[in-house]
Amino acid sequence: MRTEVQREASLKSRDLLHWVSKMARLTQPDAIKWCDGSQAETHWLTDVATATGELIPLNPDKRPGCYLHRSNANDVARTENLTFVCSDSKADAGPTNNWMPPDETYQKLRGWFSGSMRGRIMYVVPYLLGPSNSSFAKVGVELTDSIYVVLNMRIMTRMGRVALECLGGSGDFNRGLHSTLDLDPKRRLICHFPQDNTIWSAGSGYGGNALLSKKCFALRIASHLGRQEGWLAEHMLVLGVESPDGQITYIAAAFPSACGKTNLAMVRPPAALAGWRVFTVGDDIAWMRVGADGRLWAVNPEAGYFGVAPGTNVRSNPNAMAMVRSDTIFTNVAMTADQDVWWDGMEVEPSKRIVDWRGQPWSSGSDQPAAHPNSRFTAPMRNNPALSPRVEDPQGVPISAIVFGGRRTTTIPLVFEAYDWIHGVYLGATMGSETTAAASGEVGVVRRDPMAMLPFCGYNIGDYFHHWLGMRRRLKHPPRMFMVNWFRKARDGSFLWPGYTENMRVLKWIVERVSERVGAEETPIGLLPNPRDLDLTGLDIPSQQLTQALAIKPGEWRAELELQEKFFKSIGETLPTELETQLEAVRTGIELDGEDKH
Repeated sequence: MRTEVQREASLKSRDLLHWVSKMARLTQPDAIKWCDGSQAETHWLTDVATATGELIPLNPDKRPGCYLHRSNANDVARTENLTFVCSDSKADAGPTNNWMPPDETYQKLRGWFSGSMRGRIMYVVPYLLGPSNSSFAKVGVELTDSIYVVLNMRIMTRMGRVALECLGGSGDFNRGLHSTLDLDPKRRLICHFPQDNTIWSAGSGYGGNALLSKKCFALRIASHLGRQEGWLAEHMLVLGVESPDGQITYIAAAFPSACGKTNLAMVRPPAALAGWRVFTVGDDIAWMRVGADGRLWAVNPEAGYFGVAPGTNVRSNPNAMAMVRSDTIFTNVAMTADQDVWWDGMEVEPSKRIVDWRGQPWSSGSDQPAAHPNSRFTAPMRNNPALSPRVEDPQGVPISAIVFGGRRTTTIPLVFEAYDWIHGVYLGATMGSETTAAASGEVGVVRRDPMAMLPFCGYNIGDYFHHWLGMRRRLKHPPRMFMVNWFRKARDGSFLWPGYTENMRVLKWIVERVSERVGAEETPIGLLPNPRDLDLTGLDIPSQQLTQALAIKPGEWRAELELQEKFFKSIGETLPTELETQLEAVRTGIELDGEDKH
C-alpha cells in the first residue's frame, strides 16, 4: 500500500486514525484519500469519475453541474433480504429484522473485505448528521472504494472538515466500512452492529445500501441510539406550513418509500389557497427530541435529497424539478440525444432518440420503462426553492402535528385524527402500505409498515413501540397525530382524491385542527373532518367523490383489523398491551356502528 494521498489536517482523533489504519490493513487499498469536502476536491473527484465512466456529463447549458450514473442491473434498490441487524441477541433485533450473530458476521465479512481494495483507492469520508452546532449532531466516517458514493455523500451530508472539527479528539463516531467488491449478489450484505456503532456494507453500490449515512446510520443505528438516549430517529419528512397571517406550524410525516414524501415536503399550495406557503425542513428523515419547553423538536440530519425520479414532474413537484436543474447526480434515468435526462412520468414528450437506464436505445413503443422505476436524483438541499430558513437551526423546529400515511387503495379515509397520543401510536404501529420499487421484491403487496420504519428500525419493533409510548410521559405539549391516504380508489380504479398540490388542502385542515379552528366528527377509528371544513375552493370534485374518500366501511375495517391482529401476534411478548387495547376498542366501535359511514 502506498503512503496515503493526504491525511486531513484537522484530524485530532487517535481512535479514528487507528481505525482507518486497521481497516486499511484489512482491505489493502493502493492509496488512502482523506476527503475534506472542499470545492477543489469535488472538481478532482468529478474529473476522475468522468474519466472512468462512473459519471456521464450532462448538457451544461440545460443541466449545469449535473451527471448521470448507471449502476449494475442487479444493484438498483435496497436489498432488505440481505440487510441484517447484528445485535448481541436475536431478541434484541426482534421479529421484523434479519439477524446474524455479531462475531460470526464479522468473521464472514472480514473474509470478503480481505484485500478487497487492492488496485483501488480507499476514500475516508467524515460526515456530520444534523446542524454543526447542534446537540442533535452525530459524526460518522465511511470508508469506501466507490467514487460515486463519495460524490453522493458530499451532497447528502455535511462532509469533510466540518465533521472532523465537530469530532475533535473524540472516538465517538459511527464506523462505516463499504466496498462494492465485484457486485456479485451472492457476496452482498448490509450489516449493522448497534453495540459497536458500526456498519459494514459489501457488494452493492446502490444508495440505500452504500450511502451509509442514510438509512443505515440515520435510521437503523440512530434509532438504537435514540432508544438509549431518549429521542426518536424517524423515517419522516418535516415541513412548515405558513398561514396567511404569518403563523408557521411544523409537521412531521411518515410515509413508506416512494409514497410521496418528497412531493409533500415540497408541495406548492394551489392558487386558490392564496397566502398559504410551505417550507421544506426535510424530505426523508427526522431526529426528534423533547425540548426544555416540553414540546417535540426536530431536525433534518441530512443536507440533500435522494429522491425517486419517475413520476416527478412540474405538476407533482415543481420545486423538485427546479431543484434538479443544476449540481445533481441522476442515477439510472434515461438520457436524450442532447445529453439531458428523461424518465417515465416526467410529462414531457420524449425525444426520438433516447438511451435507457441500461445504456440501450429506447423508443416510446417499448414494453420496458426508459428509466428504472427506482431511478434517483441526488440534489443539495440549497437548490430547493422552498427550503426552510430554519433548516440549520441547532434547536430544530417545534412539531405540532405528526402524520402517518401509506399507499392504500381501500379502507383508510383521506384524513382523520387520533384521539390522543396512545391512539396515535396505535395508528402509526398498524400502518399498511402497498410495496413499491424502492425495495427489491414483488410490487403492489400490502404489508404492515409501522411508522414507515419496518425496514429501518434497528432493534426489536415491540420495544420501539414501548419507546414511542414512553415519550408521552416527557411531553408537556404532545403533537396531535393524524393519518392520511392520498391513494384510495373508486370501483373503476380512478383515484378519489386528486393528490399532489391539492394535498395542501388536507394540511390546511390539520393546521386548523392544531389551532382548534375547526371541529371534527367522532368515529370508531378517529376524528374525521366534516366535508364542509375541507377548503375545496377552486377544486372541482363531486361531493359524492369526497364522501367516498372519507368513507368508513365496516366490512373493509373488519378485514383490516384481522390483519392488524395477525401482525401484532407476530411481534410476540414485547408488544405493548396498550396497542392491543386500542385495536379492540376500534373493533368494538366498528361492530356497534354497523352500517357504512359517509
